[in-house]
Amino acid sequence: MNPITFIQHVRDELLRVTWPTRAQTIEMTLFVLVLSAIVGVYIGGLDSLFTSIFDYIIKR
Repeated sequence: MNPITFIQHVRDELLRVTWPTRAQTIEMTLFVLVLSAIVGVYIGGLDSLFTSIFDYIIKR
């Protein structure tokens, strides 16, 4: 495929994309940030729990 045709196809495809509104973008971004924080706290808690368990086992 020739580069000019490729760029035209890319341009045509981008014109068909339904872009989210500003409000939708903010809402999705906040959702991702909150979910990431929740997962981070969960994994951090598990890490702390397992570290305590292994410390207890090793020091025994």
